[in-house]
Amino acid sequence: MDATILGLLLLDGVQNGVIYGLLALAMVLVFAVTRVILVPIGELMMFAPLSFVWLQGGKLPGTLWLALALGALWALLERGRGRGLPLVGGAGLLLLFLLARGSPALAYLAALLLVVYLGVATYRVFFQPMRAASPEGEHRGATVLALLIMAVGLHVAYQGLGLVFFGPEQYRPDPLLQGEVVVGLTWQGALVLAFALLSAAALYLFFRRSLFGKALLAAAENRLGARLCGIRPEEAGMVAFAIAGLMAALSGLLLAPLINAAYFMGFMLGLKAFVAAILGGLVSYPVAFFGAVLVGLFESFTSFYASAYKEALVFLLLVPALFYQSLRAKGVEE
Repeated sequence: MDATILGLLLLDGVQNGVIYGLLALAMVLVFAVTRVILVPIGELMMFAPLSFVWLQGGKLPGTLWLALALGALWALLERGRGRGLPLVGGAGLLLLFLLARGSPALAYLAALLLVVYLGVATYRVFFQPMRAASPEGEHRGATVLALLIMAVGLHVAYQGLGLVFFGPEQYRPDPLLQGEVVVGLTWQGALVLAFALLSAAALYLFFRRSLFGKALLAAAENRLGARLCGIRPEEAGMVAFAIAGLMAALSGLLLAPLINAAYFMGFMLGLKAFVAAILGGLVSYPVAFFGAVLVGLFESFTSFYASAYKEALVFLLLVPALFYQSLRAKGVEE
């Protein structure tokens, strides 16, 4: 291996690691607040650029009707004045999509808001009823395993719906920034890298320094105690899913010009992001992002030396990570 190949492998590994890092940050955020491992994060990520491409072609994507259907269920689950938010949000989303057909600027905004709305509705319809505590506040509702099973089911459902809505083709929208910084790194890739670094820093400061971020963590750690302090755990979960949906949508729109967008591409991206999140213990944003970069570098070099076993070797990283986490948990119990 000469210096040129080494440099290209390092650059490719960092770019892939940044992609996994963006999704890992969203997964850590959701798990920290709701204890939900957001397996369908990859599908939410792909829904944004695919919906954007559909709007640019003057067509309304099927994801809009999915979001409106979940919004209607959300409204049925609410009581009193709480029904106004999903209904008004759904009506505004529909109006925006009608105006955005053929308009790139409005199409970007519509795709972003679609995934945010879909993420919040997903939590409200599927996960919040499972996490609801008893009237006496004696437990937190469903276990992490039950929430994981629901998340896996949603991943399968959303991936199948993605095939129905958009077909098996791959799409590549135009990049926001044209040209190359250096050989192998485009300005669009540099934009993705900057966005990832800013997201990691912003999330870390949000939960460590802001009162609102600490309130979200309090709702995750002790639901009854959070209620006594005036914090509603239900709203905390919805905020977490909204932030994760926004990150996934922005990531998908920024990454699609680099990697293409298709209904099936979110699956492997989400799995590798999960490996990175596990390396961070599902609690640390900087460690999760650093772990994602390591996963990207490891994948890049294994694809060069053992391309046939690249995927298996990447997922093999889960074994030492889970072993370390189990030893750490055992030490805390003792």
